[in-house]
Parts: sequence; C-alpha cells; structure tokens
Amino acid sequence: MTITRNTSTIFNKKTLSHLLFWLVLLIYFMSVSWPYEKNKIFLFESVFFKFILQIILAYTIIKLLIPYLLNRNRKFLFFSCSFILIYISFITYSIFKSYHLIPSYPVEFGYRPLFILADRFTNFPAIIGSIPGYLFPTIILVIFNYYKKQKDVANLLEQKRTSELNALKHQLNPHFLFNTLNNLYALALKKSDKTPEVIAKLSEILDYMLYQCKDKYVPIEKEIELLDNYIALEELRYGNRVEVVFEKHINSPVKIAPLILLTFVENAFKHGVSQELKKAVITLYICTTDTEIVFKLKNTKPQSHIENTIKEKGSIGMSNTEKQLELLYPNAYVLNVNNTTLDYNLELKIKLHEKV
Repeated sequence: MTITRNTSTIFNKKTLSHLLFWLVLLIYFMSVSWPYEKNKIFLFESVFFKFILQIILAYTIIKLLIPYLLNRNRKFLFFSCSFILIYISFITYSIFKSYHLIPSYPVEFGYRPLFILADRFTNFPAIIGSIPGYLFPTIILVIFNYYKKQKDVANLLEQKRTSELNALKHQLNPHFLFNTLNNLYALALKKSDKTPEVIAKLSEILDYMLYQCKDKYVPIEKEIELLDNYIALEELRYGNRVEVVFEKHINSPVKIAPLILLTFVENAFKHGVSQELKKAVITLYICTTDTEIVFKLKNTKPQSHIENTIKEKGSIGMSNTEKQLELLYPNAYVLNVNNTTLDYNLELKIKLHEKV
C-alpha cells in the first residue's frame, strides 16, 4: 500500500509539473501577439491549435524518437523523422488556418492576407523558418530532462560512494582493533602494570571511532588526538624500543576524512618497530595551511627486514586508505612513498576541502 501511495505521489508531481510548464508556455505564446491582434478569439484559436501540435511533437520526439532512434545511434533516421513530423505539423496548421480559421472571421476584425494552401506544401524557406517555433517547447523539455537525469546520476554516484566508504571503514576498524587487542593480550599475559593504561587508551580510541567519526569529515584536531592516543598505546607496548617524534603545525582549522592518517601510523609501527631488535625511530609531521594539509611520516626499518616479504603480505589498511583517498579527494591529493632498504618515507598532501 505504501509503495502505491509513493508511486501515485511521484506521478502526480510529475504530471502537475508538466501541466504547469505547458500552461506557462501557452500564456507566453498568447502574450507575444496579444497587443497586435484585435480579435482575441482568433488569436486564441490560432495559438492554441499550434500549441496542441507542439505538445504532440514534443512528446513524440521525447518518448519515441530519442529513446528508440537517437539513443541507439540512429542519428540520420532520428533527424529525418523529426523533420517529417515538423513538416506534417506545418501542413496541418496551414490546412487548419486556410479552411477554418481565416474563413471563420470577417474582415472587420483586421486584414487577413490571402492564404494559398498549395504554396505551403513546397514553401521550404517557410518550413525551415518554422522549425525553431515548433521545436521550442521540445528543446526546453529535453534540457529539463537532461538536467534531472544528471542530478539523479549524481545522487546515485554519491550513494554508491557513501556505500563504498562505509564498506571500507568496516574493513579498516576491525583490522585496527584486531591488532590492538593482540597488543593488549600480550601485555595481559605478562601481567604488565601498563595493562590498565592500555585499556584506557583503547577506550578513548573506541569512543572516537564508534561515536565521533561518523561524519564524512572531522576536525583535524580530533584526528591528531586519535594519533596521540594510538602512539601512546604503542609506546606503552614497545617501551624503549621505539622513539616517536610528532611535530604539529595547525595554522588553519580544517577538516579531514576520519581514520585516513591512522593507517599510515599503524603501518609504521607494524613494519618499522615490531621486528626491530634495537631502537626504531618514527618521525611524524603534520601542517595545515589555507590551501592544503601536509602529512609526512618516516620510519626506520629493522636490519633483518626483507622487502619482498612485506610486499607479499601487503596491508589491508593501507589499501583501504588509498581507496578512500580516491573516493573522498579525487584529483585533490598527492601521495608519495619512498620505500628504501633503510627507511620508509611517506608524504601526503591534500587540498583544503572543508573548514571547521
């Protein structure tokens, strides 16, 4: 029952919009000649009959010729049929005017020029000249339909992009949580005094991920706070085995897609610290200006690091982050990665998307 009501409502809105369009157009056509024609009834009959022909022509072209000919790349047949329809409309109007309209009204209402019907069939200059007038409503409707379709396509693309982003986030969050819970499990086995602090940091991270980053873009300060919590959690785990330097220059309050930067930092710990027997170093830099967000990351690699192994394993989070960048910042970001045997360097530049 609900579907029927919705369909009926849409149909009524569409019908009413078309009726309003034709009513406005009829008033316009009448107003153009209204000051120059003394016999208003003659004017109305003349304009209205031609108006009916324009309606028939418009819907024939839009509902039949465009979908069945033009959209199927039968352009010659489309233009030929359109011209034939205009020619038929032109002749039909000429017959109506010659045999009904002009004889019905006396001369005292104004001079009516002699109308020779036979000349109209071969008067190609007049036929060509009438094309814009007959096609005027059709062109407007085609433009309106095109705009509506483009708007519908844009809405569908936005829905598709939102669905893809949600799917990527659902993949990313469990991946991050799985790694963090593993860290917590390792500390619990050791009965470490750091376990409560890890739980507190994890709680703050979960609160942010579940409740505060549902929007498409979030303040950069919130993302930095998330990174600080994550770094603090990892420092508790690795202790003196890692040194983290985080330089921040927030010169402009901007927004960024949530969880974009987290994956980069997570990978730095995963590939730069977890296998390091000595001391690993991670350097982070973030800067916001009026034009862009710049994020830089550098981490050392363990001596026992084997590059091919990392390439084979890949990174679920990293892959998802790159896909999110493509969806959220198309042609508005630059991601440079320099992966050497000694260290890993990453630089991300994002054009300013949205201010707080």
